[in-house]
Amino acid sequence: MRVTDIQSPKDIKSMNVRQLENLADQIRTFLIESIARTGGHLSSNLGVVELTLAMHYVFNAPKDKLIFDVGHQCYTHKILTGRAQMFPLLRQRNGLSGYQRMHESPYDCWEAGHSSTSLSAALGFATARDLLKQNYEVVALIGDGSLTGGMAMEALNDIGSKQKKLIIIFNDNNMSISRNHAGFEERITALRASKVYRSTKQGMKSNLKNNKMGQNVLKQVTKVKDHIKDGVIDAPLFREFNLDYIGPVDGHNLNELINVLETAKEHDGPIVVHVLTRKGKGYPYAEQDQTGKWHGVSPFDVKTGEPLMKLPYDHLTWSEVISRTLMRFAKKDKKLVVLTPAMAQGSKLLEFSKAYPDRFFDCGIAEQHTVTMAGAMALGGLHPFVSVYSTFLQRAYDQMNHDIGRMKLPVVIGIDRAGLVGQDGDTHQGVFDIAMLRSIPNLILSQPQDAAEAQNLLYTAFRSGKPFCIRYPRGNVKYEEVTDLQDIEIGSWTKTTVGTHPKSIVITYGPDVDHVIAKAKTNNMDLIVVNARFFKPVDGTMIDELYETGLPIHVFETDCRIGSLSTAILEYRNRVAPQFQTFGIDDHFVEQGSVRSLRIQEHIGLEDLFEELEQDV
Repeated sequence: MRVTDIQSPKDIKSMNVRQLENLADQIRTFLIESIARTGGHLSSNLGVVELTLAMHYVFNAPKDKLIFDVGHQCYTHKILTGRAQMFPLLRQRNGLSGYQRMHESPYDCWEAGHSSTSLSAALGFATARDLLKQNYEVVALIGDGSLTGGMAMEALNDIGSKQKKLIIIFNDNNMSISRNHAGFEERITALRASKVYRSTKQGMKSNLKNNKMGQNVLKQVTKVKDHIKDGVIDAPLFREFNLDYIGPVDGHNLNELINVLETAKEHDGPIVVHVLTRKGKGYPYAEQDQTGKWHGVSPFDVKTGEPLMKLPYDHLTWSEVISRTLMRFAKKDKKLVVLTPAMAQGSKLLEFSKAYPDRFFDCGIAEQHTVTMAGAMALGGLHPFVSVYSTFLQRAYDQMNHDIGRMKLPVVIGIDRAGLVGQDGDTHQGVFDIAMLRSIPNLILSQPQDAAEAQNLLYTAFRSGKPFCIRYPRGNVKYEEVTDLQDIEIGSWTKTTVGTHPKSIVITYGPDVDHVIAKAKTNNMDLIVVNARFFKPVDGTMIDELYETGLPIHVFETDCRIGSLSTAILEYRNRVAPQFQTFGIDDHFVEQGSVRSLRIQEHIGLEDLFEELEQDV
């Protein structure tokens, strides 16, 4: 059977193990060749080919719920559910999503994009199933990286408490959690997964439950079994959460995988299936990668592994601009430290981590922890920089608010991949951080026009002594090192006049400043282009000047409108020249007090409203 001929998981149900192994090889080749043309997540998908085949062989989706944590490793799942022919449009507009999408297929029961949600979703499905008296299996596939997320740990705790029937497949590709008992542990796993053992166990349990003496015998046997498992077999992490466990099993051995999943399927209550896989399996460049380079890739040459698109010699990615500048600062500032929630490769911080290993902290997939830790580092006298993707910073809003903004802690936040990111889709577009952060008192929020301004903003941020956020997009920019670094006045904007008699004003930010200027010159248009490099605070003086010109003003931005730069401008102008009266709490944190006293303090009592209304009469 060709990969593109597969219409549903039913097509593999009658295959024997040898045929499934052959299909796995075909899928691996298909994935490498396809992703080489379109780009996408490579290593993670190559690592779970056999595991995904075994899941669909043993379970009956879409009735059974198969949940892929993050979802970027679901390419084989998409192939087995009839979507192989759509891979030429992988991650393209109106094409195949790189993640599970419910509108795309009934086999996609859950949508993710961010990590560590699968276990909570699994417990939710299991609870709904039991309350509605339905009958289906719930299976969550989660990797060792995602298991570092706090949400996953919260879910494990609840799953162990509620003891619902569900299966957690723990995809371990670096053996970072379990103890290794080698041959003995493998033989125990093989025994538990054998058909003879499973049938004998079920028969013994049924017989012993028939009378009181048998129930006592069963209870004692269970105690002995648990004692052996606690001391020898199980990964201690899962036993601490009161979860049964089986494994580890070779994640590339289909016969073993099928037997172990059949065993888990018969288990009462929650069980963890520990699977050992190799990321990038089948493609040498990806297999040998230790940095995450082959996690997500742009189109590449299969033979050489080289990307098909290369940056101009004088360009760097925005991430590299920030990273190089941090390296320069770290040479002089011994207190400068860098933190990231598992984004060292993506944010180009590996060079920093090698140069300053004792000042670099990869906190795992734990955005909340990373931000709060940085805050305490600042209180302890260090100068922390946190590098985090815009889409993942959403997870740390509470910490940005309570632990950074409220305490006015001098932490510099680098918001990487800000704005539209393209093919990763709606879960990854970094278009919400402006609106999210503008509401937090004491925070400064900025974005540089070019690489030179990025270096000066970072210089300003560390010298400001305030919570300071710098957002920058995916992509590249022309780079030249700024030797004479300058402080930028916080809240200041700049403007450029194109032509001699401007007829319009464009307010924008980031790389679009230069793009607008260039296009205006090409089209011989006369206009004023404003570099609104600060979203908070805004440049009130310049806004007033722009309004006074009487020219049409266009605020051009590529992030969400609600809470945007244009919103900030309108808010400012309404305070200066009110067109309608507003009430609310100003840009500060409200201390304790009775609700009545606080409403009086903040001028949001009914008395304040009616005083204004009386002036309207």
